Amino acid sequence: MDFETRAIHEGQEPDPATGALTTPIYQTSTFAQEAVGKHKGYEYARVSNPTRTALQTCLASLENAAYGIAFSSGLGATTTLMHLVNPGERVVLIADVYGGVYRMTSQVYEPKGYVFDYVPADEFPSLRERLDERTRIVWIETPSNPMLNIVDVRAAADAAHDAGALVVVDNTFASPYLQNPLDLGADIVVHSTTKYLGGHSDVIGGFAATNDPTIADRLYFLQKSLGAVPGPFDAWLVLRGVKTLAVRMQRHCENARRVAAWLGEQPSVERVLYPGLPSHPGHEIAKRQMRDFGGMISFLVESEEAAVELVARTKIWKLAESLGGVESMIEHPALMTHASTAEAPFAPPKNLVRLSAGIESANDLVADLEQALVRSPAPA
Repeated sequence: MDFETRAIHEGQEPDPATGALTTPIYQTSTFAQEAVGKHKGYEYARVSNPTRTALQTCLASLENAAYGIAFSSGLGATTTLMHLVNPGERVVLIADVYGGVYRMTSQVYEPKGYVFDYVPADEFPSLRERLDERTRIVWIETPSNPMLNIVDVRAAADAAHDAGALVVVDNTFASPYLQNPLDLGADIVVHSTTKYLGGHSDVIGGFAATNDPTIADRLYFLQKSLGAVPGPFDAWLVLRGVKTLAVRMQRHCENARRVAAWLGEQPSVERVLYPGLPSHPGHEIAKRQMRDFGGMISFLVESEEAAVELVARTKIWKLAESLGGVESMIEHPALMTHASTAEAPFAPPKNLVRLSAGIESANDLVADLEQALVRSPAPA
């Protein structure tokens, strides 16, 4: 079946007990057993829950994966994946990694003896030279957050596998509708389902998928043992959101293209970072490994002061620390989502603004940015 059909039907058969078309919310902590060791597939809700099973089945299908594991948040998924690494082993990450991941690696795991190295996106073509026998994972975001850098997943996977390392791709910005990293050679794909998969700014969740049964067995064990699992209502909300993922992503991309093109014509905008623009250094790679270019845009203005003032002046674009919802959002990464990277050499520029294009009228989105970019005249 095509993507749109799987998003609505995979793992979501009508309820056998009642015929309910929508997957029920199995709001229970435990399940009655007929005898010791004899049950209907469920024992305790931290281990498994039918609503979560439906979500895992659906999302795995969308990522062309054999196995899917849902978590309580994107960072819950990331924390669990870090348990594939032992102290003394290395993780190599794209330098402009999400600020929450950098906070975790630098302040939680590094003091315990884990080793993290950060490679700028433009140095990934020489990734082989940065890997050694201690490297356990290569962690990629593409497009990256917030600089919208593009990494050639297949080339990075070839280099990592030659060094005996696993490749994890954070696919949150693209969504499985636009990109399937497992098809490009990645070993694990991870999402914050809070973003495009949920799509309505009303749920926190995470997800990981793989085609490797050994990795899957370990992740299911860690899911059960660490307990960073989503509740059934959260799983149901993501399932509901995924049903409209395809049509939403089409509109996100359309609006982002319109907004990026318009920003590129504004004299107060120094540079637009959007993979859909031919001027973007990763444009050709993005064309090859993505079906469209996504709904995220970043751009540079003249100063930090101008950026902070701008994000406070928009009306339709809501100033908020998230992305991927039907509502358009604007933020200042250096002081908001990526504040934890302030002292890092790869901290985002202080004059950078990040946009998440929603599904409103593109005309209204452009008009709102236009009024926000107009600076008030200086007092006489």
